[in-house]
Amino acid sequence: MKFGILVFDGVEELDFVGPWDLLKIWSKVADGPDECLIIAESSSPITCARGLSINPHLSFDDSPTFDYLLVPGGQGTRKEVENPALLEFVERQGTTCQAVLSVCTGSFILHAAGLLSGKQATTHWASLDRLRALGDVQVLEERFVEDGQIWTSAGVSAGMDLMLGFIAHTSGEEAAAEVQLSAEYFPSSTHYGEFKDHPGAPGYLKHS
Repeated sequence: MKFGILVFDGVEELDFVGPWDLLKIWSKVADGPDECLIIAESSSPITCARGLSINPHLSFDDSPTFDYLLVPGGQGTRKEVENPALLEFVERQGTTCQAVLSVCTGSFILHAAGLLSGKQATTHWASLDRLRALGDVQVLEERFVEDGQIWTSAGVSAGMDLMLGFIAHTSGEEAAAEVQLSAEYFPSSTHYGEFKDHPGAPGYLKHS
């Protein structure tokens, strides 16, 4: 099983690092992917949204055909939705992948690559109306959404919930439980401030 994670300049760090860590734990404790690879247009270092610099494993030209592909979000998506090379890569992988997943505004890349039209999907709470404005996506205000081979999540930390849900779907709840325990990912019920009814609050966005 080959799992690819797409990155680009301006990618939101936790969008891909959170799922990446869970993927690697899955590989170790519950027979997860044989390969987890970070892919970018070139092999040059990527500067993320908050200043982290990373080195992709492979460029598009060297990329294998993946079984699964994850597309994160971040401010960089606003540029990448007009990048023909990146969109061609996502579209091509989407024709052979068993599933394509997006985190946060990575959903806009999926749409620009022709993978989201007619689908149910979600995105970061601040971009829900922008996703609705595309006109051909049924937007759900959920923590994550599965529609056939397409999985989408709300913003940033929601990518970890998406990945645990995907692991449960793919390998069973016991595998997801092993990963969750190893990661000690049991979000606190404590909510700070006056945002309990905010669209981005944990009690507002639930998984489908």
